Amino acid sequence: MDWRLDKKRPICPQICEKLCVLIASGELNAGDRLMSVRDVALNAGVTPNTVQKSFEQLEQQGVIFSKRGSGWYVSENIGIAKEVLNSLIRSKTVNYLNDMQALGLDKKEIIEIIKEFRYG
Repeated sequence: MDWRLDKKRPICPQICEKLCVLIASGELNAGDRLMSVRDVALNAGVTPNTVQKSFEQLEQQGVIFSKRGSGWYVSENIGIAKEVLNSLIRSKTVNYLNDMQALGLDKKEIIEIIKEFRYG
């Protein structure tokens, strides 16, 4: 699992994003046990408290759950991870489009930039 994080962005949301991507993509399945908080912290180069906070946020959203003394597991309802990921995608897309419009680009110009980026 690649835990390289962008130090310019808040870390907790990045950990949440990575786990949602792994679940939504099928790399992690319902009932799978996650790496321990300590192992994720070591691999990501962050404090265990940061990872714990991320896991707790995902638990509140229903993406993962904890079993006392056993660890953290992927929720049976993996659709929740997909919903969280789709919400994140929409949010990032809206932010991007707003930024491009603030730079004076219209819809047609934005589409051309995306096509150029995507297809070379």
